[in-house]
Amino acid sequence: MINEINFDNIDITSGIIPETEPERQYYYMALCRKMVKDESERLKRPLTFFIATFGCQMNARDSEKLQGILEEIGYVEGKDESADFVIYNTCTVRENANTRVYGRLGHLNSLKKKNPSMKIALCGCMMQEKEVVDKIKSSYRFVDIIFGTHNIYKLAELIFARYNSESMIVNVLKDTELVVEDLPSIRKYPFKSGVNIMFGCNNFCSYCIVPYVRGRERSREPKDIIREIEKLVADGVVEVMLLGQNVNSYGKNLENPISFAELLKEVEKIEGLKRIRFMTPHPKDLSDDVIEVMKHSKKICAHVHLPLQSGSSRLLKIMNRHYTKERYLELAEKIKREIPDVSLTTDIIVGFPGETEEDFEDTLDVVRKAGFDSAYTFIYSKRTGTPAATMDGQVPEDVVKERFNRLLKVVQEGSEKYCKRHEGRVMEVLCEDVNEQDDTMLTGRLSNNILVHFKGDRSLIGKIVNVKLNESKGFYYIGEIAE
Repeated sequence: MINEINFDNIDITSGIIPETEPERQYYYMALCRKMVKDESERLKRPLTFFIATFGCQMNARDSEKLQGILEEIGYVEGKDESADFVIYNTCTVRENANTRVYGRLGHLNSLKKKNPSMKIALCGCMMQEKEVVDKIKSSYRFVDIIFGTHNIYKLAELIFARYNSESMIVNVLKDTELVVEDLPSIRKYPFKSGVNIMFGCNNFCSYCIVPYVRGRERSREPKDIIREIEKLVADGVVEVMLLGQNVNSYGKNLENPISFAELLKEVEKIEGLKRIRFMTPHPKDLSDDVIEVMKHSKKICAHVHLPLQSGSSRLLKIMNRHYTKERYLELAEKIKREIPDVSLTTDIIVGFPGETEEDFEDTLDVVRKAGFDSAYTFIYSKRTGTPAATMDGQVPEDVVKERFNRLLKVVQEGSEKYCKRHEGRVMEVLCEDVNEQDDTMLTGRLSNNILVHFKGDRSLIGKIVNVKLNESKGFYYIGEIAE
């Protein structure tokens, strides 16, 4: 629908503001277009913007929407934080993420003193914490706009409000049932895109702040998801990533419930779409139906990211994860048995409160038995507002670091072993970009998400090509285009 909107034809003279979304935002985008145009003419140059994204793929997708809105109202992308409009799309999963933002705000303050017309906006998960907003309001009063995870779509409205106010605009919703799409979006890659299928989380793992800052689960209607993907495919997209905090829960809260497995079947039917990924499933409810759909699919990628967090059944219970070590291993074995060439990846936390050496050894045991191609490993970070933050038995830092290093060694040994299994084969690779270290090479991904570097022409970017995997390097392959 957004491609059909001519913002120059929207009547902004009547003063009648639409009450429904996204029509209300189209109105404010039209108002902002005039405002930005007038400011650009006054300065005799285009107004620039810069977005810094912290955190997960959900945040990355949100930033694409923010960029789409800014470009639609007349801003052009700048190179750095000296731009006229700077947005920090924040993460708060770990304490150091907050610290990084505060540190960078100091730098923005000095830039704003040189450019008084500069505007600074903060959004994302960190802004959903009241104490964070209170701190910014008192100590970083040069910030112009604060908004959270539930009203990303309101950026134009908030910009208009700030231009017509002398003070900071704060608009943070505690929760919402509203899902607003059909807004501008600028994709990082023209040939692949993330697609939100649901928002929020109901799991309340004891260490995790996400349910508090992303809100309760709410799913998009399947027809809206299919329509969005069809438009993306018509625009050149060959791969989509279905996004949700726990995609297994998709559709349960809809008026006409639908399972995630059923949604996957519908997405599979879209002509022209070559690859389907999803992130993230939860081990407690990854169903046999989903595994069965993946097994027979021609498009769903052979990659399952299955967060473990800990191999200790005792700690998993305290974490509120709702599965045991044994259940996890059974599930990992089933996935590998049923889905050919699948790549299994995971998340692991080291140093959760009360973790003993025996608990940690259970984690190492799962890593050795499950056969992960790679693992994202994290040192436990205390998050204020979560049950784990006040638990007894916080593990000493030196013990955590020693365990973390041991875990990395076991993970690396496994990665080298499991990635090597495809060596010598010819497999399909979606070419994504020029290699960062060697511009004579290209970088792409196998269906199972493993990176491949190979010689090739830039014209191949965005295409799926056959590549012979000559040498495994542990986390990636060196290959050559197959004849």
